[in-house]
Amino acid sequence: MGTSDVNVSSAMDGEWAQVCSHMRDEIGDAAFDSWFKPMSVRSVDGGVAMISVPTRFMRDWIANNYLEQIQALWCAINKQVTNVEISVGNAQGGGILSQASAQAQKAPPSSSFSDRLVQASRASVLQNPAEELGAPLDPRYTFENFVVGKPNEFAHAAAKRVAEADIPPFNPLFMYGGVGLGKTHLMHAIAHHMREVHPTRTVVYLSAEKFMYRFIRALREQKTVDFKEQFRSVDMLLIDDVQFIAGKDSTQEELFHTFNALVDQGRQIVLSADKSPSDIEGLEDRLKSRLNHGLVADLHATTYELRLGILQSKAEQLGVELPIKVTEFLAHKIASNVRELEGALNRVVAHSQLVGRPITLETSQEVLHDLLRANDRRVTIEEIQKKVAEHFNIRVADMHSARRARSVARPRQIAMFLSKQLTSRSLPEIGRKFGGRDHTTVMHAVKKVGELSLHDQDFAEDVELLRRMLGGVG
Repeated sequence: MGTSDVNVSSAMDGEWAQVCSHMRDEIGDAAFDSWFKPMSVRSVDGGVAMISVPTRFMRDWIANNYLEQIQALWCAINKQVTNVEISVGNAQGGGILSQASAQAQKAPPSSSFSDRLVQASRASVLQNPAEELGAPLDPRYTFENFVVGKPNEFAHAAAKRVAEADIPPFNPLFMYGGVGLGKTHLMHAIAHHMREVHPTRTVVYLSAEKFMYRFIRALREQKTVDFKEQFRSVDMLLIDDVQFIAGKDSTQEELFHTFNALVDQGRQIVLSADKSPSDIEGLEDRLKSRLNHGLVADLHATTYELRLGILQSKAEQLGVELPIKVTEFLAHKIASNVRELEGALNRVVAHSQLVGRPITLETSQEVLHDLLRANDRRVTIEEIQKKVAEHFNIRVADMHSARRARSVARPRQIAMFLSKQLTSRSLPEIGRKFGGRDHTTVMHAVKKVGELSLHDQDFAEDVELLRRMLGGVG
């Protein structure tokens, strides 16, 4: 290379550096890093500056959005540069876009960035299976295996509507609730249904954490364009645990733009978190606004009836017959979340099959002693009264009343018996909690329940079940 060539190259690089500096000031660091860092100047010849970019999509996007600014800035620095052209790679097969050709190729005003993006990048994305972009789906998490109850029926209905609709009925669908209440199950079920009914569509499921790590890796490897092409061209995007990106500004910005691109294309977005969008601290207001724009469905804590249904369904899937007393015991004792409930059942069933012992209340207590202890807490007389009243289908007020009918008196005696066993309250204190009764009445109840338990097996099982439900498992 001659001295004159070196001087020309140096001048060209210097001019391009000035253009880049001005562009960074105008469009900000994030946009500059995404679109301008991968660019390079190939030549300046005859008043035409040739810029090279790595992909056809990037060429089209820059030509449609930044070419006029680049040319104006360069002309201000060097009046001899009257035109800027953009090529893909070595310009072979990629074509060149100048300002004039870019104007001719620009989409009509009604066409969004998302429409242009998907047209430019669809062929590239089809070469990347959804499994490579996202996370694998759990085959157990289908709509057929989801037990519906009052706490989750709204979220389940919304998920079904999204899965079965050809056009997004609400965008996004945002589901939230505590740990182990079924959010992830519903998201997997939506994805399973979509892939089964529409096998040619690109359905991507992943956690917000994995989305962030993929974005960081794309930044580090200078492949943000590929990242954008992949995620903004899917047919359905499902992102779990969105609360993970709270406070992570760059990832939030990328998710915001991905969100906009997909919504503009009419593509479905489904998200989940442990709180509603408005309650997630560290989430940008504009992202909160977007997440609240569609349908927000919450999953409440499970009820006793729902936990019974889940246990029965799970037992059928495992092919085991679960005694009703054990089912009721587990449904009462493991009330924190479905995941823990299913885990407890798995342990009980596995113990029975491996050791060869039948499933009983006693073996369940033995196998789950650590889990039950973790869920144990000091029980109160009020809780005992409420639990016994529920079990025998009477009113809590009957525990304090003067009614002597056996249907009321017997449960009241059981509640007194359990209060003596499970609390440190004295007999007079217990009597006062049961409508101001004398301590001798409590003594009689304790004695009567003890005698009946010796001679009536069903009665004894009821009392024992209640005792275990209330935490007396030691």
